[in-house]
Order: sequence, then C-alpha cells, then structure tokens
Amino acid sequence: MSREAAFIDALRALAAHPAARGLADDCAVLDLGSETLILTHDAMAEGVHFLGSQDQADVAWKLVATNLSDLAAKGAEPLGVLLGYRFGPDDARFLAGLAEVLDHYGVPLLGGDTIGGSGSQVLGLTALGRATHRPVPSRGGAQVNDGLWLTGPVGAAMLGFEALRDGTNADSTAYRRPLPLLAQGQALTPHVTAMMDLSDGLLLDASRMARASGVTFAIDSLAVPLAAPENRRADSLRWGEDYQLLFTLPASAHSPVAAHRIGTALAQGISPILLDGTPLTEASGLGYEHG
Repeated sequence: MSREAAFIDALRALAAHPAARGLADDCAVLDLGSETLILTHDAMAEGVHFLGSQDQADVAWKLVATNLSDLAAKGAEPLGVLLGYRFGPDDARFLAGLAEVLDHYGVPLLGGDTIGGSGSQVLGLTALGRATHRPVPSRGGAQVNDGLWLTGPVGAAMLGFEALRDGTNADSTAYRRPLPLLAQGQALTPHVTAMMDLSDGLLLDASRMARASGVTFAIDSLAVPLAAPENRRADSLRWGEDYQLLFTLPASAHSPVAAHRIGTALAQGISPILLDGTPLTEASGLGYEHG
C-alpha cells in the first residue's frame, strides 16, 4: 500500500459522516433539504502538478479546472470556489489566469486565504456545486456485466508535459489547461451506475472504481482511444491528468454522450483490473500515487 493510500485509510476513522462517502469518492455529497451540495478540494504542488517555470496564468487555470472536473464526475453545477493561495513568482499572472478560467466557466470566487512562505509553491482550491440529479453517482455503483466507458482519449497531458519540460514547439495545452467535462457529466448522471474523472491514470483510477464497486474490470487496451502514438499506449494508460470521465452503464445501454466502450465489469476476482486478460493490481504500477 502506498503512503497516500495508507494515510487516506487512516483518515476514514475521522470521516464518519455519510457525506464523506467513506473517502472513497471524488467529492463529498451533503444533502441540505431539497438540495444536495457537492464539495471537493484539490491541492497542487510545484514540481508535481506544474513546473516552476510555467506561466502562473496556466497554473491558476489548472487549479480551478481540476476541481471542476471532480464536480463534473458528480454531474454537478458549479456554485463557486474558495482559493488557498501562497504568494508565488508572478501574482499578477496568476490573477489574470484565475479571472480567465472563472469567467470561462461562469464560476464566482467566494473567498479563501493567502499566505507567504519560501520553497516550492503549494496551492489549494475548494469547489462547491449543486447536484443536478439524485442519486448522485459514486465510484461504487458498477454492477457485473456493466459496460466500462471513457469519454475521450488519454495521453494528451503526458505529451503536453513532455513538450513543456523539453522546451519543444509541440502542443502542451492539454497539460497546462485541462477542460473539465461539466456538460457531459450532467448528461451522463441520470444514466450511469458509477462515474469518476481521470486524474491519476486510467488503470489506477479504474482499479479504484472496481474496488469501490466490488467488481473486476476487464479492459481491452486497444479499445482505449489515444492522443499519443501507438508505441506510447502503455504509458498513456498510466500517466494521468487527462480529466476524461470514466463511467459504467448497464450492459445493453448506449452512452448519451460521445464515448468509447473499453471494457466490462466482471465478478470480483483476485485483482481489480484484467488488462487484455492479464491480472493487474496497484503493485503493478497502474498510475500516479503520492508517496
């Protein structure tokens, strides 16, 4: 078990409220009378989620977009964000990017906190949303024989990171400015049995959904659409930060949005993933884990 997984497991004893969903989901889901509030918080660290040399406007965009992607996985309508900001190398560019992304998605800044400090920059953002459909989908609803679907290709963020790191002229937009699939999430929510966004790699995130649902996913690697060359397929399945939506539908159902069926839910076996028939576990290096 990774350090990250072990720490989250220890936190579960403190997260007993039903809204926490056992810390096994993308967001907290809090019922408030006739409405359901969706809450998520993501942090980003220099050298992990962005490069120190990056335009701070892009850093601001990514910080907001990654949190909105969590709301998309719940089919939520964004209500606002709270920013935790540590002063960085170019506060004016960060503010410009923040204004741009908030305007693009029509999301207000509701508050937050600012601090000083030294060393690598660490940022945090809390996003609040309203459920557009109930029950709100979780990672844990997939049933045996459900189809496993993906909204779009993986590997674009990996190529974008490499272009930025290496200083080439290749397109790095997918890494710098991901696009949360809010409309697709809202369209999917009434139909899916489980749903999440892809942040840490297709295989690792699929394994999390499989474990939460008590199934094994049989994935056909060649059915997974790629934004990278074919010889990078294995890397693309593990790299992460593509922010596509991964979801399950009943066996005979068709996706109401453009998507690719990449696998099937089977009765739970010895591993959460069968990739082209080969059992894989988290120890196989399925994606990115902190620590």
